[in-house]
Amino acid sequence: MAHTIRDKKQLMTRVRRIKGQAQALEVALENEVECLAVLQQIAAIQGAVKGLMALVLEGQIREHIGSDALSPEQRQREIEQVISAMRSYMK
Repeated sequence: MAHTIRDKKQLMTRVRRIKGQAQALEVALENEVECLAVLQQIAAIQGAVKGLMALVLEGQIREHIGSDALSPEQRQREIEQVISAMRSYMK
């Protein structure tokens, strides 16, 4: 079973938290709250997204790259896919 399916409840909880934080940011901007409060909300969203990314990335590494069933070629393909995803994330 894929780790995103197995960990679906935990992942969805994090996604809902991010969604709520984004909605709070929208409300803050609409209500013209102070800049510092907006910055704090953005930082909270960023932290939540980083936590979600770390959780999914860990599952990817453990389940796909760490699998004993992979051939060296398959493992290399998996590594390249993770590197590609990380490069996109870090832009």
